[in-house]
Amino acid sequence: MNLHPTCSNPLRRHSLSAALMAALALSFGAPAFAADTINALVWCDHTDDAFLKGFTAKTGIKIKVKDYEGTGTALSLLEQSKPGDWDVFVVDSTDVRRVVERGLLAELNPADFPLADVPEAVRLPEYHSVKGKMYAVPEKFGYNAIAFDKNKVGLDKARSIATLWDPAFKGKIAIYDYYLPVIGQVAVALGKKPQDLTAADLPAIGDKLKAIRANAALVGDVTTSQTALATGKVSIIAGGGEYSVAGLVKEKPNLDWVLPDVGGIRWQQAIGVFAASKKQKSATAFVQYVLSPEGQAKLATSSCYWGMPANSKAALSAAQKKVLRWDEQPGFLSKSYPYPSPTDALDKAMQDLWAATIQK
Repeated sequence: MNLHPTCSNPLRRHSLSAALMAALALSFGAPAFAADTINALVWCDHTDDAFLKGFTAKTGIKIKVKDYEGTGTALSLLEQSKPGDWDVFVVDSTDVRRVVERGLLAELNPADFPLADVPEAVRLPEYHSVKGKMYAVPEKFGYNAIAFDKNKVGLDKARSIATLWDPAFKGKIAIYDYYLPVIGQVAVALGKKPQDLTAADLPAIGDKLKAIRANAALVGDVTTSQTALATGKVSIIAGGGEYSVAGLVKEKPNLDWVLPDVGGIRWQQAIGVFAASKKQKSATAFVQYVLSPEGQAKLATSSCYWGMPANSKAALSAAQKKVLRWDEQPGFLSKSYPYPSPTDALDKAMQDLWAATIQK
């Protein structure tokens, strides 16, 4: 059985595993781009051969990719690079603004991309644009929700957030070890919007975190919690989602995921072109490929981890859509929230709360 740990991003930076580092040099002789090679700084889902070969076959552009863990790591890498070394950047949507403020991303023309096919809740101009100018486009999203073994947990229980602190599930839960999505999920369960949290909200959240921890068999990164679920050590992952089980369904059809009925937390990733790139045309062509129906389907079902494509016209099969709960997406989007972006002080308080209640 092959487990498919996800790659890391700034909002899952503590535990998502690095996966692959690939360099492809394929040319199919498309005249307009035949001499071009672009360099992309990406997450592991973009290193999938099927995904990259599709781009080269269409354009003739050679592409080299390097995956990274966390925006901080990417920024350090960029500081060690010369301007123009990198052409394309995949980054968490919540970090686009601070990357733009460093002058790293080029402005994009919205007319170059099929944004009308991206659900309004995913477009999030306040995340991908600065002062009315667009610098990145959303490409993939998903949920830090509930992953579960449906042979042991009924769908009604998986949809109920109260299951996480139900004593009947003591010893049957793994907690994904990242504070932002799980704290955000508890906030939603308490009727609070994650973006509106203050320090005054933390004690009540802490009580629920303690209750979840009391039920937990383990606290771990994606690989650890995913393995525990796949091997039957636990029946639920709190903070799990499609990214943790969708790639395993063929081998382990008992695994599933769902967003709690009360709502939950949504992760989103975006892609842009580096301002210092000397190959803006080719880099933009890659971004366009990523947002195309073909590119979206391959990215959504990457061997590293699955997620929902931003483009609603992604060329997915009926079976793939079923695994991703495609038909439920309108409801999921209406009751999910992007990751919170706390102030430095609140972020520290959240991390302290996590350490005291979950990592103890």
